[in-house]
Amino acid sequence: MNTRRIRLRSTFLVLAGACLVAACTVGPDYKRPATATATTYKELEGSGWKNAQPADTQIRGAWWEVYDDPALNALEQQVASANQNVQAAQARFRAARAQVAQFRSQFFPVVTASGGYSRARSSENVKFKSSAGRTLDDWIVGADATWEPDLWGRVSRSVEGAKASAQASAADAQSALLSMQAELATDYYELRGIDRERQLLDDTISAYKEAVELTQNRYKGGIATDADVAQAQTQLRTTQAQSIDLGVQRAQLEHAIAILIGQTPSTFSVPVAPLVAVPVIAPVGVPSALLERRPDIAAAERHVVDLNAQIGVATAAYFPNLILSVTGGLEATNFSQWLLAPSRFWSLGPTLAGTLLDFGARAAQKAQAEANYDEGVAQYRQTVLTAFGQVEDNIAALRVLEQEAQAQDDAVSAAQRSLAIVTNRYKNGAITYLDVVVAQTTALTNERDAVSIARRRMAASVALVKALGGGWDASALPTDEQLTHPDAGRQPASAPDATPS
Repeated sequence: MNTRRIRLRSTFLVLAGACLVAACTVGPDYKRPATATATTYKELEGSGWKNAQPADTQIRGAWWEVYDDPALNALEQQVASANQNVQAAQARFRAARAQVAQFRSQFFPVVTASGGYSRARSSENVKFKSSAGRTLDDWIVGADATWEPDLWGRVSRSVEGAKASAQASAADAQSALLSMQAELATDYYELRGIDRERQLLDDTISAYKEAVELTQNRYKGGIATDADVAQAQTQLRTTQAQSIDLGVQRAQLEHAIAILIGQTPSTFSVPVAPLVAVPVIAPVGVPSALLERRPDIAAAERHVVDLNAQIGVATAAYFPNLILSVTGGLEATNFSQWLLAPSRFWSLGPTLAGTLLDFGARAAQKAQAEANYDEGVAQYRQTVLTAFGQVEDNIAALRVLEQEAQAQDDAVSAAQRSLAIVTNRYKNGAITYLDVVVAQTTALTNERDAVSIARRRMAASVALVKALGGGWDASALPTDEQLTHPDAGRQPASAPDATPS
């Protein structure tokens, strides 16, 4: 009897070992899809800029520090730990990482245990049953183990896809963080631009008050009409209204910044400080490097890996499944005999099961997986093209706005000279005040346009940094070790609290 048991166990172990040796992985192995690229950016031509070389300084980590603004630095440091969109994205990554462990568990046997006690009486009217009319106890404890060897790579492909999906989720989390950081910087400089514009209007209001006083004195002296006074007062009141109106935009931007750093608008404020920053031109690099520097591109590429693995999962469904099972335990009707050797029971054996006919279900599932892969490849390539376009857009914006700013500065200087000339002519009685109003309006419009261009240049500078990936690199994606062990490379790292100064 013992020899027979040994043979059964040996046969079981040999069969399990053979399954491991014979296992193979069906389905296509992943190859990164080819994408359109170029050797340089079109909009760099004639701009005076150059592609960054490997030795050039690259934007790394806290990219906003290149603007040398302590208040912005303090705000940006709060985004990673306090922005709720970022927190949600990082939670999605942790969920995806947990799914990797879920799929990996299928490599190993499932072991269950149970135990119980029951007392039952059998009917006396049951013929040919030795227990008829008897009351019996039943003590039982046992364990079951089942294992499905990954013969065709279904589990391997599932784990491969889950890892890629988790990496895509990590890249999505980084993309969300970069988006929130860029949005904060854009809102911040828009607010500073409004502060600069309000400063301009307030200075203009002071000048217009002097103009009102001038026209009133001239009217009292009989050398000006009451129309001159009315026109001067209209200019003053109109400009005061424009200054007040900027308060709405500033409040909205302040509220938006509060939300981005996880604070309630009612408890947050940004001190007034006019825009003085100048746009920073980020090291652009070559287009091919963008594939490794944009988290959204990395996410799209990892998604393709996942979809490729799903083709393997669908292919494995064509092959039969082998399940090895073992059951054993102790059972007795008397507690005193329960734990003795004669109470033992066991069974072991393999089960082979496969689908013979499904009327095209598996073929349709594989065709669906292949179509999903083709869609993922197209989306990946579209993401790459969109990224190239965004870089080109913002390089062009910075180049054109730089030229526009120079022309606008000349226009401001000319308008100010014109206003000074017209004002002197009015004081000498050579022209009416209407000419002064026209010159004042022209000068103020040009000065406000100059501020608007400065705001747009800062927005384009931030947008270019974002389009280049904000210093991120694909090497920052979580490794297999970090995905396999939940405590490795845990995200997010906490950021220190800070408030604007």
